[in-house]
Parts: sequence; structure tokens; C-alpha cells
Amino acid sequence: MKPKDKTTKYKPAEDREKDLKLALHRIQKGRAHTGETKVTIAAVAREAGVSTALIHNHYPVIAEAIREVQGRSSRVMRDVKQQDLVTERRKSAAYRLEIEELRAKIASLASVNEVLLDENRVLKAKLADRKVIDLPSRKG
Repeated sequence: MKPKDKTTKYKPAEDREKDLKLALHRIQKGRAHTGETKVTIAAVAREAGVSTALIHNHYPVIAEAIREVQGRSSRVMRDVKQQDLVTERRKSAAYRLEIEELRAKIASLASVNEVLLDENRVLKAKLADRKVIDLPSRKG
């Protein structure tokens, strides 16, 4: 790169912004001087004779306009992602509630299972011991 001398004149920001808008318009209309056909920040930078960094760092409005043409507006993308996040949070809350309910059911079933296992042990013990006889139930 050449060292910059102190006599280098820069275009005023308004003129540069106008150049960038015109470059974008020429590409959109298929009349680009550089032969660019696809609207990208790099294409607009080449068409206007500037760097992509200049567009990103000093002309965010132009960068956003290019993204809108591409259908990738940062605002639109942000809104879509925000809506996706809200949807996923709702799903997550529903899943947490379902997990809590299932854990409560598991605890209840575990308790019932322990009672049945204990009854089963008692009945097996009665069957194994010939001295134990069943008495008729008073429920009748």
C-alpha cells in the first residue's frame, strides 16, 4: 500500500453516500459499469470504487438497504429470530410442565409398586410356609 500523503482529498460523506446509492441502483437495473449483476455489499463497493469496510463502518444505512434488496434485512432477520425464540421458550415451558407432571406420576407409581411388591412377598411367604392357612374373610 502507498503511504498516504497529507494532500489526499476525500469526498464528502454526502457525495460518497450518493455514489453508493447510484452504484446500488445501477446494479439493480442491470447497468453496472463493472458488469456486476448480483446485489451484494462487495458488488456495490466495487461499483462505487470503495472498500466493503467503508460501507460497513461508515454507511450502515447503505449496508442495510443492500441487505433489504437481498431479502436479508437485519431487522427482519432479528424479528424472525425473536419470534422463533418466543416460540421455543413456550415449547420449553410446556415441556418443563410435562416433565414435572410425569415425575409426579412416576413417584406415585413407584409408591404403588412398593406396596404391591411387599404384598407379593407376604403372599409368597404364606405359600412357602405350610403352617399358614388362609382364614375366611369377614367381608361377605
